Amino acid sequence: MVTIKQVSEAELEDILPLFNAYRLFYGQFINESAALDFLKDRLTKKESVIFLSYNNKVPVGFTQLYPTFSSVSLQSSLILNDLFVHKSYRNKGIAKKLLEAAKRYCGTNNYKGLALETATDNPAQYLYEKEGWQKDVHCFHYFWTAK
Repeated sequence: MVTIKQVSEAELEDILPLFNAYRLFYGQFINESAALDFLKDRLTKKESVIFLSYNNKVPVGFTQLYPTFSSVSLQSSLILNDLFVHKSYRNKGIAKKLLEAAKRYCGTNNYKGLALETATDNPAQYLYEKEGWQKDVHCFHYFWTAK
């Protein structure tokens, strides 16, 4: 049975292997203590909201949301920055349930909406569009990297 839980500090050890696998997937090195500190800081400072998916009490996926603000709309919204499901549990509806949890949280807490960014070749685009997410074709996104 798949369940979704909002993460507190008590679940940090549950999410850590998934978070490390997610970072490894994106070409980063595993640094368990730094990853744990990062997640703990986000939660204790209330800088993110994390939902964790369990399949029969085994942690199998997560999504992390970060708040942002719009001066134009005078509203806050959320950035769905991370979405990851362990490869053994993909294509079983877990990512969809995590997206649904994020949508519920957004609506319940009066956010304007959710934004996400994904690679142009990410097959998850199909899921996002199927679940009502709309591709932004009206603007470009730029990023500057501090050296």
